[in-house]
Amino acid sequence: MVSTRARFGFTAAAGTTDDARIRDIIQALPPEFAAREQGAGEDQLRQIVAYGLAQMCFRVDNSRTHRLAVEFTVVERLDIEL
Repeated sequence: MVSTRARFGFTAAAGTTDDARIRDIIQALPPEFAAREQGAGEDQLRQIVAYGLAQMCFRVDNSRTHRLAVEFTVVERLDIEL
């Protein structure tokens, strides 16, 4: 389970964008995203969480917007519960 407050922005195909804004998200991620136990450092963990949130929240587990690029910046809070 991931709980975060961070700035998310999007770039989609054909150059369309959604201005980045702060969002509060609580999302369960599949087990393959639980890399903390595998010794991931903080930067690596943020990248993994960003990818997982992009897949589950914004790409709906790859069922839509396959080419959507998700930006995960200005992380105010990031809590991971294993």
